[in-house]
Amino acid sequence: MISYPYTTHYIDLPGNCRVAYIDEGSGERTLLFIHGLANYAPVWKKNIDELKKYYRCVAIDLPGNGLSDQHAHPFGMKFFAECVFNFINALKLKDLHIVGHSMGGQIAMTTVLNHPGCAESLILCAPAGFEQFSVMEKTMYYTSIHLLDFISSDENSLRTAIQNSFYRNHTQGDGIVKELVGIMKTYKLNYYKKMVEACIKGMMEEPVFSKLNRLHMPVLVLFGKNDALIPNKLLHHTTTEKIAADAVSKMHGAHLVMIPHCGHFVQWEKAEDVNRNIILFLENEM
Repeated sequence: MISYPYTTHYIDLPGNCRVAYIDEGSGERTLLFIHGLANYAPVWKKNIDELKKYYRCVAIDLPGNGLSDQHAHPFGMKFFAECVFNFINALKLKDLHIVGHSMGGQIAMTTVLNHPGCAESLILCAPAGFEQFSVMEKTMYYTSIHLLDFISSDENSLRTAIQNSFYRNHTQGDGIVKELVGIMKTYKLNYYKKMVEACIKGMMEEPVFSKLNRLHMPVLVLFGKNDALIPNKLLHHTTTEKIAADAVSKMHGAHLVMIPHCGHFVQWEKAEDVNRNIILFLENEM
């Protein structure tokens, strides 16, 4: 049985969603942390440990992930955004600032776009949703995923994805892999694979780039300069900074920080830098 480093709470939401979450610290402001694809709330541990000294820190396990339910949900950005919005209302979270990593960043943007006023600001750590894909590129990407299925198990795919998320010392994610594999083994047959595929399709088919000019709120974007996952190296011959800068230019009041010697798992690999930037952002922008 996997146990989290903090007390785990549970709440039932509309749509047959029972989600697990962490709730630490206190303060006038609340940070709501949303993890990325096939991850869980403890990926924010290094951030919560520090930021809970100043703010209330709430981290959710998205439905189908971590210790949350394993129902057959219609996984996608809109579905997750509605769950997040219902979660915000259920906990009556006020003076809220949403922090999202990778897919969680795209979910965060979708949430505030669909429900204006539900949060005061966004903090996006290596967010998905900035990179644009043509119809042909989507087809190529889906095909590559299916080809990988023939040569890799779910466990190996997970391990490879997390290792590739770090710029240096790829083994620093071993503890995360071990816990996520333990959780994966509790899933029903083929549940994990179907959930991941649906999430990837959701990121592709429910883009936010064209709507970024509707984000009239303070936004902090944090990327590792050495992100190996964004952009997709097989499809786009550009840089992480170019992808990030193009997106940030579309938003009103957005600020981009590129962190050197850092990969995709920016909030873990460079936790001190991320925490410092979050505090500066909240204290100076708000």
